[in-house]
Amino acid sequence: MNKQDLIDAVATSTGASKAITGEAIDAVITAITKAVSKGESVQLVGFGSFSQGARAARTGRNPSTGEEIRIAAAKTVKFSAGKAFKDAVNAGK
Repeated sequence: MNKQDLIDAVATSTGASKAITGEAIDAVITAITKAVSKGESVQLVGFGSFSQGARAARTGRNPSTGEEIRIAAAKTVKFSAGKAFKDAVNAGK
């Protein structure tokens, strides 16, 4: 499912127009992105939580030359699925 499929599904289930649904989904994504980029966590009960993580600097290897390279530290995004979401996925086996 891509973003347009999600918009179509939500618009169908709510009866709202696709334009309004698209704006709402964009607003949700923007709010989550801003919060996590500030270091806050976003918890959606029953779905999961988004938070910021950190990856330490490390030494890697260029696969084509074998030369060692320095990989800089980076911030990452973590998602932990909520219990209801996990249960729904596992029930679909």
